Amino acid sequence: MAMTDNDLKRWRLILGGDDADATGVALSAEEQRIDSALSTVYDANSKGGLEASAPKICYWLGEIKSLFPQSVAEVIQKDVVKQLNIKQLLSVPELMDSVVPDMNLLTTVMSLGTAIPAKNKEVVRHIARAVIDQVLQRLSLPIAQAVSGAHVSSARRRNPRLADVDWNATIHRNLRNYQPDYKTIIPEVTIGRSRRRRQLKDVILCVDQSGSMASSLVYSAVIASVMVAIPSVSTSFVVFDTSVVDLTDQLSDPAELLMGVQLGGGTDINQALKYCQSIIHRPSDTVLILVTDLYEGGDDRPMQQSMADIAASGVNLIGLLALSDNGTPSYDHANARYMASLGCPVFSCSPDKFPDLLSAALSNRPISQN
Repeated sequence: MAMTDNDLKRWRLILGGDDADATGVALSAEEQRIDSALSTVYDANSKGGLEASAPKICYWLGEIKSLFPQSVAEVIQKDVVKQLNIKQLLSVPELMDSVVPDMNLLTTVMSLGTAIPAKNKEVVRHIARAVIDQVLQRLSLPIAQAVSGAHVSSARRRNPRLADVDWNATIHRNLRNYQPDYKTIIPEVTIGRSRRRRQLKDVILCVDQSGSMASSLVYSAVIASVMVAIPSVSTSFVVFDTSVVDLTDQLSDPAELLMGVQLGGGTDINQALKYCQSIIHRPSDTVLILVTDLYEGGDDRPMQQSMADIAASGVNLIGLLALSDNGTPSYDHANARYMASLGCPVFSCSPDKFPDLLSAALSNRPISQN
């Protein structure tokens, strides 16, 4: 019985390798992605320790989840654990003592998700808390200062309406203008306070949880956990893949929050934007930071329309292609150009630059992309 092209392609994927392996068939772009993902796990030369493989595993698992049905993806994930000895790393205390928890290790174990045995979950929590403590030490004070500075600068304004004049501040500022003949002060500058509001701004961090965005997700969660404790801003934290989850109420414990995140799979940015629209109550005082590489899983047009609607409503919409230390990210250039055409800043930045971005956004200043 003669083999069909589909049969030959199946054998081509089973055999792997760079050549056609005597099957005489070529693979489409999608099939090449499948071949690459399978080769990473099952080729003999892919075996090795975590140290060399950690930066790549997260991306591979994201590919696996998006290319295969869930039941197949789970089998492959378990094979990844076996091939790369991550299970051994997590379950042997002596090995854990020799490893310094870092962002690569955390995003790797997060990518494994349900493939991690329940008895090893506490080890993962230890890794998460250690990395989060490192990020908090690095970013908590700059974030707090950025929000505080923006709040102070907005508290007073010159030449206010009569009902908003701060008379004590105005008199103090103009004491040098006292006129003895009139026994009064002639103010050159009138100082006022803005009408008090519950928060300076509403900030929504909407974060893509696909595999390639893993480190951005970790940094975003920690930043949101700092911001949610600052009363002068109202912070929401939303993550998405093909579904949308609002994790704002879990920000008090970012380590536990990250334990529940499932990296990888598809991406529905439009659905995430629609959800964010539903929680925006005062558009002109809202900053929506969309953390994603802009690779939409479906039709780009509904997503672009949602972006346009949000920007037109007065929301300060910012596209953050990556929030990480990993250099220039891969992203959808066409969607980035479209977002920029709406007047929305689109760029990537390191976590150390994020406080400056936040301060500018809260103060309605132009955002530097340097």
